[in-house]
Amino acid sequence: MAPDRAVTDRNGDQMQQEVLATVSATGARRVMAITVLVLLGGVLVYIALAQPPQALGWQLIMLGVGCGVLVLAERMRRAEVTVLELTREALREKGGAVLVRMDQIATVNRGVFAFKPSNGFVIITHAPQPLQWNPGLWWRVGRRIGVGGVAPAVQAKYMADVMQAILTEGADSQP
Repeated sequence: MAPDRAVTDRNGDQMQQEVLATVSATGARRVMAITVLVLLGGVLVYIALAQPPQALGWQLIMLGVGCGVLVLAERMRRAEVTVLELTREALREKGGAVLVRMDQIATVNRGVFAFKPSNGFVIITHAPQPLQWNPGLWWRVGRRIGVGGVAPAVQAKYMADVMQAILTEGADSQP
């Protein structure tokens, strides 16, 4: 286990917590995901310029989507160095940015039919959270936070199990 560290949350409060579980993207998965996005974006831009469709609108759409996919690949390349850490207080990024505090979580779902990232799980919160996205690792929309994507399934499953245990423990201790 990782040593205790002091981390500042959004309110400026110090949180000193032991890291119980981590999720990070592996090198091979990162390279594969980024390569696929770069190839897709490159092929779309190439086709739009080398053999453009008859209608100018379709050419602009292909260029726009191709450039958008290339921008997404670059965002994913930068974002994949992020590591998620779970403590008894919160799920946070290694740098200290808090994704969600444990007392804000209603449920953790990693079922087969859950709307979740590949190899991951989804967290349902009590109240809507601000929209945020770290391509390939996590996203947050409304009351849902998805963790997974290019992260190994073993790490995500372990983190979800630990979160569920903390939530169950907290529910048992309340009157």
